[in-house]
This record gives sequence, structure tokens and C-alpha cells, in this order.
Amino acid sequence: MSALSALPPARRRIRARVEGVVQGVGFRPYVYRLAGDLGLGGFVRNDASGVVLEVEGDGSAIDRFLERLRTEAPPLASVERVMPEEIAAAGERGFAILESAPGLTPDALVSPDVAPCAACLAELDDPADRRYRYPFINCTDCGPRFTIVRGVPYDRPQTTMAGFRMCPPCQAEYDDPTDRRFHAQPNACPVCGPSVQLRDRTGRALALPPGQDAIRAAAAALIGGAIVAIKGVGGYHLACRADSEAAVSSLRRRKHREDRPFAMMVRDVSAARQLASVSAEEVGALTSRERPIVLCAQRPDAPVAPSVAPRSRELGLMLPYSPLHHLLLADAGVTLLMTSGNVSDEPIAFRDDELPRRLGTIADLHLVHDRPIETRTDDSVVRVTSTPQGDRVTAIRRSRGYVPGSLPMPMDSPPLLACGAQLKHTFCLARGRRAWVSHHIGDLQNAETHLSFVEGVAHWERLFAVQPEIVAHDLHPDYLSTAYALERPDVRLVGVQHHHAHLAACLAEHGDAGPALGAIFDGAGYGLDGNVWGGEFLLGGIGGVERVGHLWPVRLPGGDRAVLEPWRMACAWLVEATGRRPALPPSLAGAVEPRHWDAVAEMARSGFAAPVTTSVGRLFDAVAALAGLCPRVSYEGQAAVELEALVGGDEAAGYPLAVSNAPEGGMLRLDARETVLAVARDVAAGVSAGAVAARFHAALAEATAHACERLAARAGTWTAVLSGGVFQNQTLLRGTSLRLHRAGLRVLTPARLPPNDGGVSYGQAVVAARR
Repeated sequence: MSALSALPPARRRIRARVEGVVQGVGFRPYVYRLAGDLGLGGFVRNDASGVVLEVEGDGSAIDRFLERLRTEAPPLASVERVMPEEIAAAGERGFAILESAPGLTPDALVSPDVAPCAACLAELDDPADRRYRYPFINCTDCGPRFTIVRGVPYDRPQTTMAGFRMCPPCQAEYDDPTDRRFHAQPNACPVCGPSVQLRDRTGRALALPPGQDAIRAAAAALIGGAIVAIKGVGGYHLACRADSEAAVSSLRRRKHREDRPFAMMVRDVSAARQLASVSAEEVGALTSRERPIVLCAQRPDAPVAPSVAPRSRELGLMLPYSPLHHLLLADAGVTLLMTSGNVSDEPIAFRDDELPRRLGTIADLHLVHDRPIETRTDDSVVRVTSTPQGDRVTAIRRSRGYVPGSLPMPMDSPPLLACGAQLKHTFCLARGRRAWVSHHIGDLQNAETHLSFVEGVAHWERLFAVQPEIVAHDLHPDYLSTAYALERPDVRLVGVQHHHAHLAACLAEHGDAGPALGAIFDGAGYGLDGNVWGGEFLLGGIGGVERVGHLWPVRLPGGDRAVLEPWRMACAWLVEATGRRPALPPSLAGAVEPRHWDAVAEMARSGFAAPVTTSVGRLFDAVAALAGLCPRVSYEGQAAVELEALVGGDEAAGYPLAVSNAPEGGMLRLDARETVLAVARDVAAGVSAGAVAARFHAALAEATAHACERLAARAGTWTAVLSGGVFQNQTLLRGTSLRLHRAGLRVLTPARLPPNDGGVSYGQAVVAARR
């Protein structure tokens, strides 16, 4: 052997910055173990931008370290970028995990809240384990994250667990790099961690008999028919037995929630299948670490109270997503209705001191705990959508479990805030190549929700170190989100048209800048002409759009009042279709007084207090009202939801719905006047509401696809975008997208973000950054 070959391998040292979701997910212990396996020295630490590490040793071992760093990362980690650089060797042979480094602009990605892992659930159910039945069990692979974070780096002092000092056994786990609770910031046990308490509606703690804990007592009360407020991960639920009509009806009355379907929590997939037809894709969504509410087709024999989801063919189901929920469902032994802890239209309650005031008249008992919630976060809602390319999970409400996961910006963005819309509100922050779309705020129609929006913006700006230079907003002058934007000092304001934001959000989500032809259908959006748009065909991309078509314009008698009283839109469409005052249809005779009908008809004819609208959402209202459904509604979109629920499985021959050229500028128009007349004739002739619904859906899908084909061919683009809240309608979405696919168009629809106004803020951010 030569003297040269006997020399030890050359030592190298590198410093690497790792960006992505790498804090609070077991990444540093993973780096520690990986370095140990490869015999490398150095250190790893958190800082405000993610993780920084240095490793030293044999050059080939360092190469293997870098190869494995991304591919073998922990399940909750998401490594976006590794940036290594060679530095001088220091002779270091041991490896250490150092305290987090201060300084730098916070840029670390915070993990969403994660459902309990299998290992923690096994300990939860093990009588021999010291955390047996401990409702706050967690480790680096699971547990609360975003809802307890107060700042970054993600360390215990920067969370709501800062006030709980770990006992020696917990501290030993926390300090041991080989333990799965190493640096698990919420780590705790019954000796040192948060605890649960059962209180009456006034907030007084209840004395429990020996051998009964608060969760067992709450479960017993639920079994007996009580309504219980339960503090979860992102706020309070209101719960009761899902199979008790008396309990469910009582909850509806107390909560002032007349018709909107409730969600339910089931113990496991087997229990879900007793209530609904659950596909493999839906099982995947139910059991995912995000644990959203999944909309599934209801079984005819489902053992649930009729008032859980009246006149709906779907049930919203979720699995337990915290240890407390697991214990409660096991103790109760029945499926529980779980709805947000609030009076309808208010944000979810999440602070303990507000509980007696906000939920004291609704809940009989309060199951509370003393781990503070920093950010209120509603449950997410998804459904599995059938597309020509296959089934996929689509967001309906993006919140707990997904937020604050970032989305890509298609271009470098200055610090930016997009204020969103009015209903199903979210806001969005952007900086560089990342955007953060907020949790679901709600409808900005009262002071409580507006305050939640304002506080949320302030918290997110601190958390992600975004001091906006640009503030984007909707064009509607009366939106509270617009008013907030206009009050921000020292910023550049960018107004973004509502339907352009829908189109841009979908394009950017799919990594496309346009051009594309967008069919954007919803209830309302402020148009460039000052009218209420909502049935729009837009040609263009992120940088700008041209309106190339729309639904036939009609009057909106009484403005916003017509949204709550769909019979008004039935009247307005009949006026538009006949040119005269129509007679009160028999299907509405018992719901509307003739004098009110005549007054609204005159409003529609004269235009007094009746702005012009092209809203497809309001067309659905008109058809539903004519069919005898929902002359009045208690929640936005109710008429369309109940109309779709009546559609059978067989394809129906559609009503006539013309696609014609408008006199102004060669625009196309969907002319639904004859459609509405055909609906009225069928209803008068005794045709079932289900047949009417099927024919209407088929007509609208056919006409929309035909208009898209004509406009796309004229423009020379073969990408179509279907978005807006109306396209939550699966029958319409499936029928339209299938026809477009057959015609050779590439069809894009929202997936990670909702098609409704929950995605508007991201679209505003993208448009504003491009401008």
C-alpha cells in the first residue's frame, strides 16, 4: 500500500441553510441522527428563516448527508430548498443541537396543526402509560402548531405553552435527541401540562364524583341529550348527539341556524360508512393529517336526525383531530354533531373569558382547558370532485390543518396585503415568491367578524414579517375589506375587479399566467360598469382581462333583499322574459302575497331600487323559487344547494338556453329568458322539481361550454378556467368540464383554494404583484 493511499480522507465542512416547513416538525432531531449515522460533527439550529446547520467530516459522507437530507425528512417536514456552501474545517467531531438564533427577518414556514399520530394514540389508550387518557398528548410528528404560535422561531417561549414548565420526565424527553418528543414544543403530561375542566353555563366549575373525569362527564351529558361547548384546537365547538332530533332542533333554535347543514364527528371510517357512501378518495381525505370535514353522499338509512342536514344529499363528516376528541368519541360511543361555537354569522369563540357571554345561552355545559389558543381557526371543508382527469380533493373552506401553508407567487412580490372580499372572507400576505392565505374569517357583516379580520392581519404581519407596501382590495366601495384597505397609511392601493381575482387565483394555483378563457360564475361581484356582475366570461390572464361575455342582464329588485328572497328573482326573470307584469305562479302562491309580487314586478319593470345584475347565482335562485323551493333563504347559496340536491343520476335533456351575440362590442350572452319560461311551464304542468332541476343544470352546462368553445376559438386560446362560488355545484362543474374536455380544451378549476370567495384574496395578491 502506498503512502498516499494510507492518508486519512480529506475533511470538509459545509454550512447549509434549509428553507421550508422545518420548525416544530422534528427536523433538527432528524439532522442530529443523520449526522450521527454518517459520523459527522457540527451543529443544527433554528433561526428566523428556517434551519441552519454545519457538518464536518469525510467528504463522501457529507455528499451522502446532503442527498438524504431532503429525501428522508420527517413526515411533517417540507424541504423547499437546501443551500450549502463550503467553509473552513474546524476539527469538530461531535454534533450538537444549539439554541435558536435571534435576528434576521422572520421567514420560517409555520406548520399547520396536525392530528395525533399512531404512536401518541397508542399511548393515549394504554393504561400503563403515564399519559393514559391525557388529552394533550403530542410529539414532534403531531399536535397543535399554528394555533398556539405567537412568533418565530418556533420555540416554546414563542407559543401559548410558555406558561407550562415541564416536569423532569418531560424535560428529559425534550432534551433527548433520540426521543420522538425531542424539542416538541407543546410537550406535556398530566403532572405539568394543561388540564380539562367541566363547567356550567355560567362558568362555574362542576365537582365530579370520584373516578369520573371531565371528559367522561361531558360524554355522559351528551348521551343524555345535552348541548356541550367543547374547546378544541382552534376554538370552541357546540356538540350534541347527531341521532337525537330533540337535541339537534334545540341547538338550531339556540344558535339561530335555521337550515344550513351541520357537520358531524365520527369515531372512525367504519362509523362514517354507516352514515354515507365513502369512496377511497374520501377515506384518504378523512384520515389525512389535516382531518378536514369531508362532504360525502348520505346513505338513505343513515341514523342521523333529520335536522342535521335538511334537504341535502350530502353529510359533512370528520374524524377526531385532537386527543380530547378521540377520548370524547370513545366515551360517548355515538356520532356527535360538531358545529362552530358561535351564534350564526359571528366568528367562532376561542377565548375562555368570552364563553359565558357568547355561548352561555346555547350550551348547557362547557368542556374547557387552560391551554390558550392564539389564533381562532375553523374546521376546513373539502369534497372529492370528479373531473375528466380523475377524482381529486377540492377545498371548500381552507382553514385548520392547511393554514398557514404557503402558496407560490408566480413572480417576485414586494411586501403586499390583499384584503379579500366580503363573504367567506380571507386575506393574503405575500413577499418574495410566497403567499400566505389566511384562515377562514367568515362573512364581514358585523363588528365581531371585522375585528377578527383586523386582528388576524396584525398577527400575520408580525408572524411573517410582512410590512405591506402595496394593499390590494376589491372594487366594491361598500365592502368592509375595501374600507380597511383605504384606511391603511403609507401604502400603494391596487383595486382588483372581483372576477378577475377569481380567474387569477385559479391560474396562479396551477402555475399558469394565461391567457385563458374564464367562466366565472358567482352570486355577486362589483363590475367595471358599476353593475352587479356574476355570470362572466373573461379573456386574459394575471396581468389583465377583457370581458367578452356574460349572462343576460336582469334587475335585482330590492338589491340585497333579493338575495334573501329568491322569489324576487323569479319575478324579475319573468318580467324580463315576458316584457310585462307576470301573474303570481301557483308554485309561489302560498309563500308570496299577490300585492308584494306586483310591487316587485313593478320594481323590476321600472328599475326603481333594482340594480342590474348578470349573476348566475341569482338565476339559480329564480329557478329554485319557481320550482317551489326556497322562496326565502336563511344562508347564502341555499336555493342553489337545494336545487342541485334534487338532480338525479341520469343525464337529462336540457331546456333551451341561447348563446347569442350582444349588441355591445360583439360580446356573447347566455340568454336564459326562454329557459325561465320553460321552467315555469313545466312547474305549472306538474313536472317534478327533480326533473326541472336536472333539465336546468343540463341547459346551463351545455350553454356555458358552448360559449367557452366559441370564445376560446375566437381568441386562439385552448385553456378554460371554471371558478366562482357557483362552480361548487358538482353537477354543473362536472357537466361543463366534461363537455369542454371533449371539445379539446384544457380545463382548470380551483383545488388547493376554494372556488368561492375564499380564494379571492390570493387572486388579488397575484394581480397586484404583477401590476
